[in-house]
Amino acid sequence: MDLQGKVAVVTGSGRGLGLAYARALAAAGAAVVVNDVDKDTVDAAVASLTSEGGRATGVVAAVGDSEAAQRLVDAAVEAFGRLDVLVTNAGILRDRVLWKMTDDDFDDVVRVHLRGTFTCARAAAVRMREQGTGGRLVLISSPAGQRGNFGQTNYAAAKAGIVAMARTWALELGRAGITVNAVVPVAATEMTRTIPAFAPVIDESERTGEPLPAWLRKDEGLGTVEDVAGLITFLASDASDGVTGQAIGIGGDRLALWAHPKEKAVAFAAGGWTADAIATEWPAGVGAAPETYGIPAPQAPEA
Repeated sequence: MDLQGKVAVVTGSGRGLGLAYARALAAAGAAVVVNDVDKDTVDAAVASLTSEGGRATGVVAAVGDSEAAQRLVDAAVEAFGRLDVLVTNAGILRDRVLWKMTDDDFDDVVRVHLRGTFTCARAAAVRMREQGTGGRLVLISSPAGQRGNFGQTNYAAAKAGIVAMARTWALELGRAGITVNAVVPVAATEMTRTIPAFAPVIDESERTGEPLPAWLRKDEGLGTVEDVAGLITFLASDASDGVTGQAIGIGGDRLALWAHPKEKAVAFAAGGWTADAIATEWPAGVGAAPETYGIPAPQAPEA
């Protein structure tokens, strides 16, 4: 995949998945703006990319407000002359069950994930439309946003909102040649470790030094951060022209297209539905096969 001449901003790219995205984009030829809240982390990431032959610069900023978003776009233009790709990866966790979650827990996570995606995408879209040559917005979501997850009211809500924004912006930016997609990654990271379904297998792999088992990579789509990076590079490239408004899952050996929400079962009552009529209809009709919720725990194959 050739990204020569393209310039990308990757938020939250000092470590983990974000750094893997930045490294993959740089390896394909893109110039990259690295972002993190810690200067030493940013400097180390930039040094790593440039030592591997890439072009990179860094911006130390906490994603969320409009000023930080504009700084990222300006850094790309000042250092490399343009902006072609934005990957909104920055995020934090403040996990607590509903009755223990504080206002600050909720607001901090939504500010970084949801508002940060909005402000960065808005600044990038303004620049890309001015350039007149299209662009790519790659928004990072999560399985928690698709299915919900225990203790993650704030995170799941933000990640679900990111997919909704991707669909909306795909409509709004299509005429400008800007594609917008949400990526739903699954990889062994510090964030993934907080998900009860995945924590035990990640811990065991790190304890033994053994790679994640083949069944987990295939059946559950859980792998390394590097396993996710290929999708980011594809979506940043000209090869993905026409792919927009989608939620695409990747992890381990698994690549998947998430379905958009749609009506699963429908019933009709002339004149409308009373509560009693719904109670009669629900068990054997519309509600006969309710949707599952939550991220299922990995199930190892029987020996």
